[in-house]
Amino acid sequence: MPSQRSRRSSQSGGRGAEATTAATGRRKRKAPKARRKKALMWTGGVTAFLVVSASLGAYALYQRFNNNIDTIDIGDAGNADVLSDGPMNIMIIGTDKRTGKGNEGYGDKGSDGHADTTILLHVSEDRTNATAMSIPRDLWTDIPDCETKQPDGSTKVIPGTAGVRFNVSLGQEGRDPGCTMRTVEAITGVKPDHFMMVDFNAVKELTTAVGGVKVCMAKPINDPKSHLVLPEGESIVAGEQALAVLRTRHSFGNESDLDRIKVQQQFLGSMIREMKSSDTLTNPTKLFKLADAATNALTVDQGIGSAKKLMTLAQEIGKIDAKNITFITMPVIDNPAEPKPVTVVVHPTQGEQLFAMLRSDTSLTEVKQQEKAAKSKQAALLKGPKAEAADVRVDVLNGGELSGAAGATVSWLQNQQGVPKSTNKANAPEKIKKTTLAYAPNQADQARALAEMMGLPAAAMKQGTTDAEGLQAMVLTLGADFKGAGIPITGPAKMPDNVEKASADKAVCAK
Repeated sequence: MPSQRSRRSSQSGGRGAEATTAATGRRKRKAPKARRKKALMWTGGVTAFLVVSASLGAYALYQRFNNNIDTIDIGDAGNADVLSDGPMNIMIIGTDKRTGKGNEGYGDKGSDGHADTTILLHVSEDRTNATAMSIPRDLWTDIPDCETKQPDGSTKVIPGTAGVRFNVSLGQEGRDPGCTMRTVEAITGVKPDHFMMVDFNAVKELTTAVGGVKVCMAKPINDPKSHLVLPEGESIVAGEQALAVLRTRHSFGNESDLDRIKVQQQFLGSMIREMKSSDTLTNPTKLFKLADAATNALTVDQGIGSAKKLMTLAQEIGKIDAKNITFITMPVIDNPAEPKPVTVVVHPTQGEQLFAMLRSDTSLTEVKQQEKAAKSKQAALLKGPKAEAADVRVDVLNGGELSGAAGATVSWLQNQQGVPKSTNKANAPEKIKKTTLAYAPNQADQARALAEMMGLPAAAMKQGTTDAEGLQAMVLTLGADFKGAGIPITGPAKMPDNVEKASADKAVCAK
């Protein structure tokens, strides 16, 4: 497990930079209102809006809500469609911009709005579950080159930066939310479809509108920095006090950002439970206040940039039971390059294991069932006779991201697996996400043998309807899930060891 020592406040280097990107491409620019907080406040507001707004129906004044929403053109960084056919990935961002009445004393005075709080919300293809993965702001990573839209409609490429904090993927050097999305994709291999950037004042209003949110403290809290004073046990917080719960870092755990993330996740879970269980869903006045506050605080990509589109999205997410919404923090370790670590890096093994679960749409709430089903499919796939390696004929094409993957795989098959009849067919006509093996019914024994060698999942097997003739070979097309010759392609179906998770339906006392 990573050490959770106290981390310094992020010195993001953004002081004094021009605040040109936050509003780039918006439909309109509102007067400075409220935008700042170090936590899931924005996330709470927008997630709550998504969870409950499907019930607004006739109460929604669409035009008013449309006027509330700001949009940013992020080009091809996201998905132009409101809904994807498969899983959906929504990036929720809270910035550290401190404008707004009553917020002058929070955060970094010179910040132009960095990615202070970021959650990648993965919604399963069947809409039965969701995973909300928090990304530490102090994650040490590389920011890729990024195309941004300028006010005059032109496109500007902002050069990438190696070895910086994750939070500068937004705001720094003119980067917009699309840059943060590209950074998340580079780290995880998961492409965000949409983003939501939220104003933290909405949480004050939302928590007040629902009559407060229940929180639980494992010990009395008296934090002079955040002005949070709460007794041991359960309390109801709203408005400024709710902000303080999410803002404090010195009252919990080792006073680290990682401990604060846990408290933020607990708060968000409680907020979701409150909104699903209270009379809010049947109270038109409360519903209006919630939707009005949330949309006022919301900046989104153009793919979901209207009340109607957001409602469509909300209806999909609203199908998920709170018990199947899982919160988890990206697995990290202290940065080994720092004598006294103040930043973190992705855990060398657990990170990729979790990312693979997101990419393969594996539910964190039903891991055992998923694992059992995967093993059952795999067993069925490999059941039956297998050809000798020397009799396997396969043409290998590269449709993934690794240069030379087809050649490396053929070399591995021939020299280490004894498959001399494997042929490098270079690049596939187009890129694909998942590796596939196309074979004829009379090549099933060869397919089973190759699947066992390469660790191919059942979903990769594509059997045709016509038998192969003569020396016809199977066709193996390597996808984006291919990580290297000899590395099994089957994604892990179990949680990484020692990684904590929490579900939205269970109350946990902050400690």
